[in-house]
Amino acid sequence: MIIDELKRNCEINRFGFDYVETIEEGCQLVNQMIHEGDVVSHGGSVTLNECGIIDLLKSRKDITYLDRENCEDVQKLYRECFSADVYLTSSNAITKKGELYNVDGNGNRVAAMLFGPKKVIVIIGVNKIVENIDEAVKRVEEVAAVKNNIRLNKKNPCVQAGHCVHCNSPVKICREYTLITSSAIEKRIHIICVNQNLGY
Repeated sequence: MIIDELKRNCEINRFGFDYVETIEEGCQLVNQMIHEGDVVSHGGSVTLNECGIIDLLKSRKDITYLDRENCEDVQKLYRECFSADVYLTSSNAITKKGELYNVDGNGNRVAAMLFGPKKVIVIIGVNKIVENIDEAVKRVEEVAAVKNNIRLNKKNPCVQAGHCVHCNSPVKICREYTLITSSAIEKRIHIICVNQNLGY
């Protein structure tokens, strides 16, 4: 089974890994992983909204929630995220070998995944699982890039073309490309795979 293979490879790569059937189970698991007194934030993510995790964070009165949607200085908040206890995000793609592939526009999300927060929780739907790096790149260029440009109302060439054209637009959202093949600190990155299609 593909999930068994993915779990095995993620654990070899020193990631934590859980598989759940529903977004409700995923949200409950996230809730258990966040402890009283934690400083918590997240990257921009359709998946987190679909899972109800943003609402969960707003409802937790026992944590310090760095709310990117309601702050006066978002650049300052991005920097504060590096000192967070828990950082939540999704991933543009994950290979069967357990490699996380991401493309970012500002770099804050991928930077926090790489270094800073004590714990990074990555929530993915099964639609994000791909065969290899080539398929991860293809998925971003043909699915994620276009849909995220539309979501963010960016008038970039990919919206018209229906796929990435490797533009140099001043408002492009594909600038930083990262591939995380393993975790230097064991289980710092914890992947929760939900048996549903989530996000882009």
